[in-house]
Amino acid sequence: MDLLNTLVDKGLRRELPTREEALAVLATSDDDVLDVVAAAGKVRRQWFGRRVKLNYLVNLKSGLCPEDCSYCSQRLGSSTGILKYSWLKPDEASKAAAAGLAGGAKRVCLVASGRGPTDRDVDRVAGTIKAIKEQNEGVEVCACLGLLSDGQAERLREAGADAYNHNLNTSEGTYGDITTTHTYADRVDTVNKAHAAGLSACSGLIAGMGESDEDLVDVVFSLRELDPDSVPVNFLIPVEGTPLAKEWNLTPQRCLRILAMVRFVCPDVEVRIAGGREVHLRTMQPLALHLANSIFLGDYLTTEGQAGQADLEMIADAGFVVEGSDEVTLPEHRAAAGGAGCGSHADAGCGSHADAGCGSGCGSHEDVRGTAAVNEPRTDLVAVRRRGAGTDLAPNA
Repeated sequence: MDLLNTLVDKGLRRELPTREEALAVLATSDDDVLDVVAAAGKVRRQWFGRRVKLNYLVNLKSGLCPEDCSYCSQRLGSSTGILKYSWLKPDEASKAAAAGLAGGAKRVCLVASGRGPTDRDVDRVAGTIKAIKEQNEGVEVCACLGLLSDGQAERLREAGADAYNHNLNTSEGTYGDITTTHTYADRVDTVNKAHAAGLSACSGLIAGMGESDEDLVDVVFSLRELDPDSVPVNFLIPVEGTPLAKEWNLTPQRCLRILAMVRFVCPDVEVRIAGGREVHLRTMQPLALHLANSIFLGDYLTTEGQAGQADLEMIADAGFVVEGSDEVTLPEHRAAAGGAGCGSHADAGCGSHADAGCGSGCGSHEDVRGTAAVNEPRTDLVAVRRRGAGTDLAPNA
């Protein structure tokens, strides 16, 4: 297929595809999906080999959010029955992080619901970052706390944070249909603040909210322009009790095409499969590893994920290897531009913090793990998290 040959050549040169080419990837048929995966897989291997970076979410503060993001189970007025608790103490958060690190994660993503942190909240998170880093040499820490005020990104950097996540989630043109309590421009501003402070910027999207192919291409091209080190791709989890609970628009093949399009547009960036992979990709998850080079290990913010051991077995069975803590995530030309970790702006990019959903820019950290079965909603695959952070039960890692 001439389209795929052209996109591979451009990806190997780090050249931006045209919008028409990106749209054409999304328009390919299910019969062509393996060809699409194979082509995008060549670009993925060029820049990331067969390494898979593991990230682990710690939900520092769950629920109780004043924002009205339609995809989020932690939103204002939510009736989803999720865990709700205020800030974890630094030792509690450090203990939660240790479980993920023991399971092979190299990055810990600290997420908190809310519009954005107060200065006191930043101090609190700074103490948590210090506790985690003192007990785990070489660990990367990414924060996802919502919209940042002036000076807060710098304070997080000084406290030892390596990265900051804040997702764009959807296109500028449709953003107002998803959230009304803050704007698309607010999100862009926070990503720019993270960049300016020397933090590795992590920003991604949520697919499956009823958006068009044009919307998906718009947001991915906007992300390319923002130049984050990491782009988490979340697939909406239609959680009962949220406005988007009936939006079951994804199939495994559709998810693979979306991931391939993101890889072609962002060839040398850490592309992370964030919330929703188990629900939407299901048994096709191993194929997605040929497109993305990063995933979350274990559970998400408010919903359960695949068993941590199953994640590790999937990676090995698919012929990939877990990225070591001593390996630099991003290609040399990007890492050299920003420092340790993954990227051009300072360290490995976070991703989805899976996607948090809420004002904190959660998208992936959240429960945007959507699903679709053979044209039948797979509501059985959506389970509210009842273990790990904020509970007395052992975490899934």
